[in-house]
Amino acid sequence: MSLDAALIATSDDALMGGRVTLRQPLDGYRVAIDPVILAAAVPAGAQDRVIDIGSGTGAASLCLAARVPGCSVVGLERDRGLAALGRGNIAANGLEARLSVIAGDLLHRPAALAPGSFTQAMANPPYLEAARASASPIAARASAAVEGEASLSDWIDFALTMLRDKGMLTFIHRADRLGDLLAALAGRAGGIVVFPLWPGEGNPAKRILLQAKKGSAAPLTLAAGLILHRADGRNSDVAEVILRHGAALPLVP
Repeated sequence: MSLDAALIATSDDALMGGRVTLRQPLDGYRVAIDPVILAAAVPAGAQDRVIDIGSGTGAASLCLAARVPGCSVVGLERDRGLAALGRGNIAANGLEARLSVIAGDLLHRPAALAPGSFTQAMANPPYLEAARASASPIAARASAAVEGEASLSDWIDFALTMLRDKGMLTFIHRADRLGDLLAALAGRAGGIVVFPLWPGEGNPAKRILLQAKKGSAAPLTLAAGLILHRADGRNSDVAEVILRHGAALPLVP
């Protein structure tokens, strides 16, 4: 179900210590730390052209653009209401020259998106397989958390299609979906880096960042990862500079 951006109740929030402002729905999916960390991990430079697949209200796109002056980002968002909110957020942050949003479905590639035209692809896909999930009764929240017609493999396929040769994809996902991610990339991308996001010291990772280079045959690297929180629940020092100050998060030294 598509949201009507003119009718839904929204809140005005801030990311990266106020460097990014974000209007988002009060009900349904609410931006947490995942898109901020995703954007921090994308190794984009000033000349890169990035596609943000499933861009929602634009949180990851905005954070990346705020951190990397000069890069351009195109968001693809299936929900037209969220796409409209994303365009409003781009304007509110004064980034119309470098950011845009296309309303469309990755299973039916919009004509405006030419294969092989991006140097970087990033995504924060729905984390749960439909067959294993108990969907939220709130449609917008369910569509953000549970896979619909597009499977995780479809998200990977689309990202690789959009990337030029040796282009880089960066995904954030659940740690227990790592096998699915690796299977979808097999024989098509290499130099894979798996970067665990530890909720606290001594706790198993629930989230991972995964990065891969299209057409590469380089071996996989299991990185040290990042501890997100101290024992008292506060952000770790590294997480703090990423989430509050917009620092980059290199996945390998």
